[in-house]
Amino acid sequence: MTDATAAGRSRLVEVALPLPLLKTFTYAVPATTRHALVAGSRVVVQVRNKRVIGLCVGESDGASLGDVVPKPILDVPDAEPALDAGMLAVCRWIADYHVVPLGLVCRAVLPAALTVAARPAPEGKAERVLVLLKELPTLVARDEAFKRAPQQRALYELLEQLGGRAPVNTLVAQLGCTPTVVQGLEKRGLARVEREGRMRDPFALRAPTPAPTVTPTAAQQKAIDAIIAGGPGSSTLLHGITGSGKTLVYLRVLDHVVRTEGTSAIVLVPEIALTPQTVDRFRAVFGDMVAVLHSGLSDGERLDAWRALRRGEKRIAVGARSAIFAPLADLGAIIVDEEHEASYKQAETPRYHARDVALIRARHSGARCVLGSATPSLESWKNAQEGRHQLIGLPDRVGGGVLPKVHIVDLRQELKVATPDEKARRLVISAPLEAALRSRLERGEQSILLLNRRGYASFVQCPDGHVAVCPNCSISLTYHRTPERLVCHYCLHQEDAARACADCGQPMARQRGIGTQQVERLLVERLPTARIARMDVDTTSGKWAHATILDRVGRGEVDILLGTQMIAKGLDFHNVTLVGVIDADVGINLPDFRASERTFQLLSQVAGRAGRGAKGGEVFIQTRVPSHHAVRHAATHDYHAFVAEELPARESPPYPPTLRLTNVVVSGLDEVAVATFAREVTDWIEGAVLRFGLDITVLGPAPCPVERIKNRYRWHTTLKTTAAGDLTRLMRGVMQSITVPNVSDMRMVLDRDPVALL
Repeated sequence: MTDATAAGRSRLVEVALPLPLLKTFTYAVPATTRHALVAGSRVVVQVRNKRVIGLCVGESDGASLGDVVPKPILDVPDAEPALDAGMLAVCRWIADYHVVPLGLVCRAVLPAALTVAARPAPEGKAERVLVLLKELPTLVARDEAFKRAPQQRALYELLEQLGGRAPVNTLVAQLGCTPTVVQGLEKRGLARVEREGRMRDPFALRAPTPAPTVTPTAAQQKAIDAIIAGGPGSSTLLHGITGSGKTLVYLRVLDHVVRTEGTSAIVLVPEIALTPQTVDRFRAVFGDMVAVLHSGLSDGERLDAWRALRRGEKRIAVGARSAIFAPLADLGAIIVDEEHEASYKQAETPRYHARDVALIRARHSGARCVLGSATPSLESWKNAQEGRHQLIGLPDRVGGGVLPKVHIVDLRQELKVATPDEKARRLVISAPLEAALRSRLERGEQSILLLNRRGYASFVQCPDGHVAVCPNCSISLTYHRTPERLVCHYCLHQEDAARACADCGQPMARQRGIGTQQVERLLVERLPTARIARMDVDTTSGKWAHATILDRVGRGEVDILLGTQMIAKGLDFHNVTLVGVIDADVGINLPDFRASERTFQLLSQVAGRAGRGAKGGEVFIQTRVPSHHAVRHAATHDYHAFVAEELPARESPPYPPTLRLTNVVVSGLDEVAVATFAREVTDWIEGAVLRFGLDITVLGPAPCPVERIKNRYRWHTTLKTTAAGDLTRLMRGVMQSITVPNVSDMRMVLDRDPVALL
């Protein structure tokens, strides 16, 4: 009981609200509330005549009120706090480090169903799903069936790409068609609509996977023992080459944590695409103790998993970035697999990095934190070298396996020896790669092809050279063939692919660059007997699309898996003996300091998908810059050599991990207003650096490399420093002292530790 309560005055508490203000708000607690109110409890309060969900973050002495009479809390809807003391401490760290309102952090941590109403939303209605009934295997059959119904054909082919089953709403939205097109397919007997109830445990119906009976190698056992011996709050960087058995290490560590110590654990994976395989592996060992948390779940599924974890019914949370906030008590371990992945960075406020939050949460809860990767981020590598993490290596593949032999194919030389008719094709599939694909088909082995660019062509041109560009973004439109359209991959704007050039009126007939759709078509032409599956954003919009495709690969129903970066990591198929990188140069010359590091990581990771079984494997990397250090060292699987060459490039000019960055991004609808405000913000920052003697270098302002996205012009100013405290002080000053003008929908974002400056 507080002094105020003892003296007969109302009890006062501080409430964090999801408002863009760096402060909490003082409210009075009525004498009687539905449930006891403690730090971490959800509360219902009034804000500008609206009932808003907030979070009690502690007691208040009322000093900030002055003469203002505090408003009363309207309701305490839950019998138990939504966040425990440990999670509340983590939320405070995120708010302080990234200089964002605590209320916005708390909202991001909780399931959506707990942030929009006092009571959880009821379970939604059953979903309408379109199911393919009849195959039309030949082009002739399709031409005849859809002679007067091109939209039905587009729908049929899209449904086919999505595995023959997809939500009606997803299909209609992706095609931009009407429900009558769906009805047309039904009337023809080609498909039918089924009602599918929402599964509250979406992974419960997956076929069980046998538990591994593998005995750890000496190196694996040494890693397991060292991690367990690390004790509460310890952190470990597990640097294991692809195929070295990092997953078995994770499983044995978790077995000790959960079954021997009786505590709980979190396992993070970077992509939703990896979740089904990861969940299968962990459920094989831990059964129903595993719960799944990621953005692909419905609100109801996510809420059910969250509650099961909080009640202790589930002891292991597996999921992507947001699973780091799983409400587990007695946390014993946090595993961050593929810790180098940029997808662990949240793109919206609060812009936390899940790897950093994992380290902080482990420290607060006394859990062991394991960061695993074959290609660790330079930040984690430097921290390990300086003793902040225990460094453990797994330098060999398990079972006596060897890393695949890598061949670098110089596309410039391919063009020199190709005939005129072959040149366009050889830039996509070189002669050595095609020969390797044919040999795998003959032997009944599987192949993976990577091209980190979806669509059919990167852009289209008219005969005079004009390029079709997005009206909302500073980016060219990508040509998609199925369904045929021009699409912006930033704002999702779509146009008719057959439109005339806006500058000269001529047809936009020339297609430039290649995408996964074009590679797929060429493979069908060159290898007509091959069973091909394409895995990119366009084919995985359905809820179970990732799992469906990967399950087909696992069952041997796919000869060639073609896809973007989502196929480059975590996949373990022992019959995959060939990996081909269609164009290793995608992204290598982006105006970003991490471009080379990302290229090396992507090439190394996808190369590691080959030869994981007894048959061995080969990798073909097609490139125009075979001498680039990211390509050279990926070809030799030499992470240490890459680091030795890349780190000095981060020292002059200095970039992370040599120092820390914050990117201050100003955006708005008017180009001149954005530029003017960006200059004003930078002037204030430069003045503050001088006034307070801060050790911070200010670069900018300048237009962002992608200057306009979704009709918003973007300028940025980059702050560099080795003094983290100075940076926090300056960021807080910016947020508290600069008023964003109420014109042109102006916004200002402070992105600390950005993973890209685009």
